[in-house]
Amino acid sequence: MKKQILICLALVVVAGSIGFFAGNFGKKSSHASDPAPAAEAKIKFWTCSMHPQIQQSNPGLCKICAMELIPVRDGQDQNLGPRELKLNVAAAKLADVEIVPVTRRMPVMNVRMVGKIEFDESRLSYITARFPGRIDRLYVDYTGVSVKKGDHLASIYSPELLTAQQALVQAKRIVDGMSNNVVASMRDRAETTLQSAREKLRLWDLTPEQIAQVEMSGQTSDHVEIKTLMSGVVIHKKALHGVYLRTGDPIYTIADLSQVWVKLDAYESDLQWIHYGQEVEFETEAYPGEKFTGRINFRDPVLNPKTRTVKVRVNVSNKDGRLKPDMFVRAVVKSRIATGGRVMDPDFAGKWISPMHPEIVSDKPGQCTVCGMDLVPAESLGYTAATNSTVAPLVIPASAPLITGERAVVYVTSTNTPGIFAGREITLGPRAGDVYLVNEGLKEGELIVARGSFKIDSAIQILAKPSMMNPEHDHSDHATSDQSFTENTPEEFKGQLHAATKAYVAIKNNLSSDKKPGASQIQRFKQALTAVDMSLLEGDAHMAWLADLKLINKGAKSITADGDIAATRKAFENLSNGLIAANKKFGRIKDSPVYIYHCPMAFDNKGASWLQDEEGLLNPYFGSKMLRCGELKGTIEGHGNAGAEEEKPESAPAPRAFREQLDKAIIASAKLQSALAADKQPTEAEVTAFAKAVATIDMKLLTGPGHMDWMKQLKGIQTGIDRMQKADGIAASRVGYESVSIGLIAALKKFGGTGTQPFYIYHCPMAFEDKGASWLQDKEGLLNPYFGSQMLRCGKLQETMK
Repeated sequence: MKKQILICLALVVVAGSIGFFAGNFGKKSSHASDPAPAAEAKIKFWTCSMHPQIQQSNPGLCKICAMELIPVRDGQDQNLGPRELKLNVAAAKLADVEIVPVTRRMPVMNVRMVGKIEFDESRLSYITARFPGRIDRLYVDYTGVSVKKGDHLASIYSPELLTAQQALVQAKRIVDGMSNNVVASMRDRAETTLQSAREKLRLWDLTPEQIAQVEMSGQTSDHVEIKTLMSGVVIHKKALHGVYLRTGDPIYTIADLSQVWVKLDAYESDLQWIHYGQEVEFETEAYPGEKFTGRINFRDPVLNPKTRTVKVRVNVSNKDGRLKPDMFVRAVVKSRIATGGRVMDPDFAGKWISPMHPEIVSDKPGQCTVCGMDLVPAESLGYTAATNSTVAPLVIPASAPLITGERAVVYVTSTNTPGIFAGREITLGPRAGDVYLVNEGLKEGELIVARGSFKIDSAIQILAKPSMMNPEHDHSDHATSDQSFTENTPEEFKGQLHAATKAYVAIKNNLSSDKKPGASQIQRFKQALTAVDMSLLEGDAHMAWLADLKLINKGAKSITADGDIAATRKAFENLSNGLIAANKKFGRIKDSPVYIYHCPMAFDNKGASWLQDEEGLLNPYFGSKMLRCGELKGTIEGHGNAGAEEEKPESAPAPRAFREQLDKAIIASAKLQSALAADKQPTEAEVTAFAKAVATIDMKLLTGPGHMDWMKQLKGIQTGIDRMQKADGIAASRVGYESVSIGLIAALKKFGGTGTQPFYIYHCPMAFEDKGASWLQDKEGLLNPYFGSQMLRCGKLQETMK
């Protein structure tokens, strides 16, 4: 207990010192060389360093913990946000703040396991009695003897064997004694009898040489030697001298130890990193420091409920026989993690693997040379298909985020605002060793605090600002404010929000009709929500969207197609609250109003609101029971331009050289359009060729407003290129291609072409959940890149330009 108190006091002292330096950052130094010492800043209020929600105008003791209150003074950081802190060099050093950039790389996850060596079950041979008899002699009379294929094991006396040999000799004599004049049918019957006698002895494990010797010598024997059918080691011996055997009684078990199995225990939390065919490196107690390798051949489909582990089997070559069954081993699998947490192994990129024998790897489809099964693509076994750097995920040090339950927070700074740290909520992926993968909330190259985040957060609390770790202490109500960002929100973001709202309305319509949403409806909503690109927002707008998104995701996680309708309606309320707030803050695209309705009787008179894209009250919380319960509370109008409804800009004069370069870029984009229309993801070479064509457009040829207009369109085109280069599927490529199309269409309308090549502008009103999208073609004839073969002819020609 004393130790815990000392730790708390130490944190308070450090945070208080940081708060002191932060509050005095920017003030003049009191060195002798300065004209005059800075006046002490005015005290704003007194607060508790342990309970910053306590604020009073006079000094005293904290009402909660009785600690002495500390002053919070007016600093020179009035322009800072509610979740920002400014530290001078001394304060940052005291807090031991370490700043690192967000990077893209494939971290290596070392999955450690333990297990032991076992016999390869596919290389065991069981010697059993194929006929009744008595063991008269044992050549191998103890276990552990090494034998080779064909070696004798035991001599068995058997009257039945004697009878079978006599039948063979008799059949042989009859065949040999037949003259050439014998009827063919009689000869055939005799030869069939001879062949049957041979086959009977063969099935009793007599070798072809033994059978031939009986035939040639004509002499039978009541004893026969049992020979081994494979090389190996005798690991079990059931037979004893003089014992009588019945058909099927076991005699010996022989194991081929040239290859063994290593069975390892993998914890369930590590299963996502372990895949069929991966190389495993392990050590044994017998040979410390020496590395052995093998490949994963099998994962047990059943989890052990007691140990919470799954057995993983590794095939290991053991030509020298040094690995002994039951040896204890310690193993490690080194998994390179790509985007989405998928395992990346360059050895398997584009390869085909045997589903039974991982050592069989081919560059093309075919059959396994061992078992004859069809080879399968490596991607079907859990590997990512891409091999270039674009699949490298965003990663941050594991020490950077502050994690509280489902929330993860980092502090961000930049070279433009040194010393200023802003809190940001992010979405983390899995942890891979000493780093976390980042799903949302950060960009490559951004500077974050890798060490010292907790001290910064503590200092923010001491300054009575809202803590990112404790959002309930948000005294400014910043997280739930109705601040509007409509004027500065990109039209692209509004369009993505519109698509998500449209998918939400489909769910709402089902609930109004007393129907649960279908799985496809829920999936479409989640896909539309995932497509909303928060990187298009900055600063407070970014934080505001994260706050709304958290509420929306809370509802989205709870909605299922097979759930109870009452629970679905409760989850739907979270969707509604988040989307209402988001539509208010960020606005709507042109001519797409939404209507906010409220029912005061919903949820036992607590009340609840919802959105509709058409007027006419249809209550989703009561359905047919009280369909008209509620009232219209407001309308969010659509403003600005978006997609196909964008007003045609006035054309601006541009030099022919510029228009020629623009023509070439549009022609290069046609390959992207053709690939998507054919349901193919554009290749890296095609995207790179288009990016180079765009890069060669010389913006210096434009001046004044024309230059600024091109800069605006270029930003959207480059955003689309970046998305296509990082796309992990055709759906993501289509989202990136839309950004490219918007920019190219706007530029073509603004600056025009050379007139030598006609371009066709098509529009599909059903693309992206009825949001609609346009595209350019260099040839006439509608080929929809957003639907491909699903709806290849969906759309119409809007305009032809040259």
